[in-house]
Amino acid sequence: MKYRKLPQLNKDVSVICLGTMNWGQQNTEEDAYAQLDYAVEHGVNFIDTAEAYPIPPDPEKQGTTERYLGNWLKKRGKRDDLIIASKVAGIFQKSIIKQRDASAGYTRQNIRAAVDGSLERLGLEYLDLYQVHVPDRKANYFGIRGFENMVEEDVPSIEETLAALNELVGEGKVRAVGISNETPWGVSEYLRAAREKGYMRIATIQNQYSLINRTFEIGLSEICLRENIGLLSYSPLSGGVLSGKYLNGAKPEGARFTLFSRNSGRYNNPRVQEAVRRYVELAKKHDLDPSVMALAFVTSRLFTTSTVMGATTLEQLKTDVAAGDIKLPNEVMEEIRDIYTELPDVQV
Repeated sequence: MKYRKLPQLNKDVSVICLGTMNWGQQNTEEDAYAQLDYAVEHGVNFIDTAEAYPIPPDPEKQGTTERYLGNWLKKRGKRDDLIIASKVAGIFQKSIIKQRDASAGYTRQNIRAAVDGSLERLGLEYLDLYQVHVPDRKANYFGIRGFENMVEEDVPSIEETLAALNELVGEGKVRAVGISNETPWGVSEYLRAAREKGYMRIATIQNQYSLINRTFEIGLSEICLRENIGLLSYSPLSGGVLSGKYLNGAKPEGARFTLFSRNSGRYNNPRVQEAVRRYVELAKKHDLDPSVMALAFVTSRLFTTSTVMGATTLEQLKTDVAAGDIKLPNEVMEEIRDIYTELPDVQV
């Protein structure tokens, strides 16, 4: 397993981060324990969760994922050798948050209530990384191309949100702060507020990035490299699509897009099929598992700190973790470049 420094914390984190959003929907608590045991035994020291999990969202199950992780941490008895991250939900996730009025967005009151709830469910005194899950404002994230709606909205400013997060750092409840699903403008606002007010700078950004959606490279990659912000790439396999298991209309038993239609149009639309087929053929040509190749490509980027991957089976997890020690040959990287030149960003 390879490791990189997590900005601000200066801690070594595994290039593969164990994502948890399936726990409580597709995975039982026992499944979660098995995944955690295997991942940690094989060098993974970074675990990412959120108060809004599991996904697909369900108000009756909200918080279950953090409770599973908290129960495992209590059973394990060790915590300091792990990096634990969670996220606060905002206005656009208000329908699944039961413990407070999330319709107010990332106010000081909501952020404090959210982190206290996460710490209680996790059984922890602090989080290594606490992230803003989705911007409160309307913007072109979640695959939206172009942006025309400039209507002013009554939501907390980024400066107000960062001030609240900074308080948590000062109190020791949070060691570092990050953002997720953000745009270049949003990142620049967080940096401006930190610079002008003396707040802690954001350490990470958790955004989508994969072989079939590399839009992060257009504007955000330069900001991250110049400002020392680490990308925590999510959906590096595009919800399992890059494994090739959905090719030709296949619907594998128990697979996410077999069970749930949510996000299938975003990740598994007809436009992606030819690119996925080409990448799968490339992997097999070089005796690589397609999932390993896709993950290894994402971890190879200079702006990537860690790659958040989730699994529904232990076999999937074993394959994914193996990518944490793989360097793709130059020939493979050149052929990836050629495919991308022909079929760039086919996923929304």
